[in-house]
Amino acid sequence: VQLVESGGGLVQPGGSLRLSCAASGFTFSSYAMRWYRQAPGKEREMVAAITSAGEPTYYIDSIKGRFTISRDNAKNTVYLQMSSLKSEDTAVYYCSARLSAITARYWGQGTQVTVSS
Repeated sequence: VQLVESGGGLVQPGGSLRLSCAASGFTFSSYAMRWYRQAPGKEREMVAAITSAGEPTYYIDSIKGRFTISRDNAKNTVYLQMSSLKSEDTAVYYCSARLSAITARYWGQGTQVTVSS
């Protein structure tokens, strides 16, 4: 099982980034996917989730209207489109996969997003 995030970087406030998470080693289309983030000195928090079918999706309040989670089951990839970025969005972003509530959750290695002028 492998999850590889990409697309992070340094962006100015108000800017946009698209994170990608390429999955391999499991039946991606059967797994619900989530994006988490962890800011320095803070606990990891879930920011967005998407079911195996692509709907419904879920977002935490602080990113609603600014971030969009999506997936392409043909490409085994989940995305997080981030816009109107704020300094408080600075964190390491992780994707994760889980088949069901009673199975293990898989994690990627994370990608750094820094929002700064």
